[in-house]
Amino acid sequence: MEAITIYGIKTCGSVQKARKYLESKNLSYEFVDWKTAPLDSRFLEWLVGEIGVEVLLNTKGATYKKLGLKERTLNPEQKQQLMLGYPLLIKRPVITYKPSSTSTLRVIVGFDESCLAEVFG
Repeated sequence: MEAITIYGIKTCGSVQKARKYLESKNLSYEFVDWKTAPLDSRFLEWLVGEIGVEVLLNTKGATYKKLGLKERTLNPEQKQQLMLGYPLLIKRPVITYKPSSTSTLRVIVGFDESCLAEVFG
């Protein structure tokens, strides 16, 4: 396994669980904090292409509620633009990795220990 990156915010419980999980497996990773590092629009486009805007959008978070998005009808492009402006609307953590057997970047969204165990052991 190579090139593991976790995207999210330090204080997010799910991000903390994912970091602890990888550390327990002695896997090194890079952490990108969306509170301090701007979200790249090409990266967001890639994420949406890989997993879809509906999976990526965190409809249970405080930012979603604060912006009143539940009451609005938004198309996928509008949702993507909002995530670009408000990265905390993205479900966390976002974990990218490259399996040793391929050069293709893969992604996991959200903390799911069984999924992490399947990928990282």
